[in-house]
Amino acid sequence: MAYPKLNIPKLSDVIVEQLEKRILDGVLKPGDRLPPERQLAEEFGVSRPSLREAIQQLASRGLLSSRQGGGTWVTDRLETAFSDPWEKLLNQHQDLHGDLLEFRRVLEGAAARGAASRATPADLQRLEHCVGQLQIAYDSGDLAQQAQADVRFHQAVAEASHNVLFAHLSGSLLAMLHRHVKDNIADLFAAGEVADALRAQHQAIWEAIRDQRPDAAQHAVEQHLDFVATTLQSRRRQAERDARARMRLEHLDP
Repeated sequence: MAYPKLNIPKLSDVIVEQLEKRILDGVLKPGDRLPPERQLAEEFGVSRPSLREAIQQLASRGLLSSRQGGGTWVTDRLETAFSDPWEKLLNQHQDLHGDLLEFRRVLEGAAARGAASRATPADLQRLEHCVGQLQIAYDSGDLAQQAQADVRFHQAVAEASHNVLFAHLSGSLLAMLHRHVKDNIADLFAAGEVADALRAQHQAIWEAIRDQRPDAAQHAVEQHLDFVATTLQSRRRQAERDARARMRLEHLDP
């Protein structure tokens, strides 16, 4: 009687799969340096040659980058593959910003809903920390700090959804939009009366996720991004009116 051959994977392929999982799960993020080869081999319980072969496979696919004498790093390949062509278009076509906020509304609303259903205690602890950092940033008046804290909070929500595509697509968008988010905040905070509204909106998102209320979490994100879109549109229209008025003033007869 003939028995089918067992399909036993190569050890290096098993290591590749484990490293890929860490990258997909966000345990290893773009810019992170892998532990030293000896430490990683001991952690996986494998030989260093097998580990090197796995790293070479991932490097050949652009997920890792090895530097001579400088270790091995996670690249931003998953993010830039999406964001590179769009970032220049967003800078050149202002009308795309409305489409972008509409897309974020759908994506981040669904992610918040997932986070309210699936967030672990560790996720909630991280989100609470992010909210705290966001509040500190609001109090500081530092726009760069506010933009960074905003990105970190929204990315933490996406990762708490435990949907790999939500997390990585959100990461791509937020990395691409770091400058865009900063500009949004600068426009919004130029009229300081909206600061308390933004603070309350992020708090509402956090509380709905913490309290495991999916509908409320999705609604809170949608309300937040609707507020951002409406406020920015209003401010841009006012800026256009101001520009027209100044132009008329400059052309008054002497």
